[in-house]
Amino acid sequence: MQRIGYAAGAFDLFHIGHLNLLRHAKQQCDVLVAGVVSDEMLRLVKGIEPFIPTHERAEIVRHISFVDEVFVEDAPDKIDAWRQVGFTHFFKGDDWRGTEKGVRLEREFATVGVEVVYFPYTAHTSSSALRRALIAVAGEQAS
Repeated sequence: MQRIGYAAGAFDLFHIGHLNLLRHAKQQCDVLVAGVVSDEMLRLVKGIEPFIPTHERAEIVRHISFVDEVFVEDAPDKIDAWRQVGFTHFFKGDDWRGTEKGVRLEREFATVGVEVVYFPYTAHTSSSALRRALIAVAGEQAS
């Protein structure tokens, strides 16, 4: 059976943690689909305004050699992405392991036969930290 992997993220302010997630995911599957969360979903679910628009983030991710396909997520439920993509494995950073969101995700995917696989989270580099730094610099320059 072909292993179709799915690794989703905003991929805004693309950094080594994103690259590591996608690289490790490709090593675990035959086909890797990268889910790029749309601007609208980032606003709705995370309450953040992306720095890079959806179509540009998708284009960046599409050109990573180990990404076979890009899917733009426009619904908040990962099961909706599964219905459209048909993946067998869902890849996520281990910062989700054991959390309420992670347990709920594992439970939902178990009902449709999708395995959730966690990879080490790159703690020293995060989009949240980069976002805070950019906002701080922008605030200083505006003063």
